[in-house]
This record gives sequence, structure tokens and C-alpha cells, in this order.
Amino acid sequence: MTLVTLLPAGWLSHLANLARPASELGGPDHLLAWYPLSDILLHLCGLVTFAVIVIGVMIGYGPDITDPIVDLLITSVKQQQPEFMPDPAATAQTKSLILLMLPALQGGMWVTMLFAAYYFAVRIVAASGRGLRPREDIPSSLRMNRNSIFVFLAGLAACFFGGVPALIGATVIGTFGAGFMLSGFASLHFRTRGKDWRLPALILCYLASMLMLLPALLILVLGLGDTRKAIALTPTKDADTPKQSDTKI
Repeated sequence: MTLVTLLPAGWLSHLANLARPASELGGPDHLLAWYPLSDILLHLCGLVTFAVIVIGVMIGYGPDITDPIVDLLITSVKQQQPEFMPDPAATAQTKSLILLMLPALQGGMWVTMLFAAYYFAVRIVAASGRGLRPREDIPSSLRMNRNSIFVFLAGLAACFFGGVPALIGATVIGTFGAGFMLSGFASLHFRTRGKDWRLPALILCYLASMLMLLPALLILVLGLGDTRKAIALTPTKDADTPKQSDTKI
């Protein structure tokens, strides 16, 4: 389980250090093209999805784990309000909802925390002067890969099949939904750049997204509607080295 838990973080670090000549992408010969941030986020969402599924299989996640939680909650409410009589249909619906919500929330929180750790790690390495990858402008470069939309829609469709496909679909919605929300917030930062009302508007958006569902969905839609790939470029080592003149006659 430890290996599965650390796999996304290790792979994220590996991808962040990948680069190739920009000429392979049709760019100048003297520049290096670093692995796109959008693809890094795509890999992160995919690996966290895989990790959550593996952990769920290992612990035997299912109604046997979540149903007692709902029953305990109902029992606690009954003790405080003896007149409370839960509807069996509503109770069954609540159990089904909790069963799907837990992997989605776990995956979404995992993606958010790992990307936050990546962001602060990049800042620390850049401040130390030892980093090779350039410090990217997150508001303008953090977007999800276009292919992520199809994965997200596939997860949404899987939720309607019930059973194991629904659990996998809920996990995909949680992880990739978190990725789209991160890109949505980045897009919001970029769109409000230079505005006088930027700071209070961003604070309000963050608070509203944490407390209410509708603002979070709007941020998600903003991320879904702004998918692209930005590639960071840096000069190669040879570009800074003066070439020796050919003195041979």
C-alpha cells in the first residue's frame, strides 16, 4: 500500500524533470521543451485514480464498509431526536450516495494535495537556484489536457451502470474533476489579472466553492471550457557556450 501511495508523487517528480529539444516539436534548435504542465496534471489524475482503485480493492471497499457509517449516523440522530423516523427509501439512497462519494472525495483531495506539494516544491527549488525546469506562470499555463474531457465523461457515464463500474466512475469524476477545478481556478486567476477587484473576488470564489456546490460546479465548467497545452522553453547548455572558431586552413 505504501508503494501505491507514493507512486503518484514519484512519477510527478519524474515527469517534471523531462525535457527534449524543441526542434523535435518544430521549435528552434537552441531551446529545450519541458514536459507540459497539462500532461503532468493528466498523469497525476490518472495515477491517483489507479491508486484509489487499488487501495479500494485491497481493503475490500463496498457497502459493507459504508453502510454501517450511515446506520451509525441514523442511530445517533434517533438518540437526539426520538421522534425521528427515517424513510427506508431515503436511507437506501443515502447509502448509495455515500458509497460513491467517498472514493470521489478521496481522489479529489489526493490530487489537490499532491499538486499543492508539487507547486511548493517547485517554488523551493527555484528559490535555491538548483532547479533546471523554469518556474512557470501557473495562471496562464495550468490547464488540463483536451483528452481529459473524454476520460471525465467516461467516468460520468460509468456511474449510471452501478456496481463496480459506478465506483470506478466516481473515482474518475473525483480525480479528474479536481484537475479541472485546479485549471478552472488558474484560469480565473489569469482572467482577473490586473483588475482592481481581483483579490476580494478570488477570496469570495474560493470560499463559495468550499461551502456551496454551485460555485464549485461553475469553476469546474470553467476548467472544462479552457483546455490547452502550454510548453515551457529554456535555452540549451550549448546555446550559452561560445563556439570556437575554426582556425584550420
